[in-house]
Amino acid sequence: MLRFARIFLIFIAASLAMGAPQALSEIPVAEGQPMMLPTSPDALVVEAEGGEQSFTIEVADTDLKRSAGLMFRTSMGDMHGMLFVFEQTRPVSFWMKNTPMPLDLVFIGDDGLVAAVLPGEPFSLASIGPDVPVRFVLELKRGTAQKTGISDGVRIRHPLIDQVAGAG
Repeated sequence: MLRFARIFLIFIAASLAMGAPQALSEIPVAEGQPMMLPTSPDALVVEAEGGEQSFTIEVADTDLKRSAGLMFRTSMGDMHGMLFVFEQTRPVSFWMKNTPMPLDLVFIGDDGLVAAVLPGEPFSLASIGPDVPVRFVLELKRGTAQKTGISDGVRIRHPLIDQVAGAG
């Protein structure tokens, strides 16, 4: 046991020394438990026809965070979501195997415009994805997209999206 503890401490020290202060936050959560990420300090803003809507979001920007996503979550605020950030624009698809909440999946291109809004069914193994490559996906509680005017072609703003889209 002592040897394991020493190896673990060496791993952490090496990770921190290599400029990876988030190494500890990348350790997976316990099996069957939801991953709770910090809320982004910046609001995600939807420029819908009926006016701007602001959301608080968690950001899933690593493979580990993207793979855990909203699995095992049983509730989420109406104006809260999770933004999945990919390193490059590409075809993406999601499934909801361990996700008990019905979701809206908002697929966003590298231009910051909504490419598609698709439903996610709880515990489904069906692949959910648009016919076009995207750079971001925003997951919201089911029905939120319709209530807030999120549809194809609507602009979504957040510093992570604006940085790619060239908006400011």
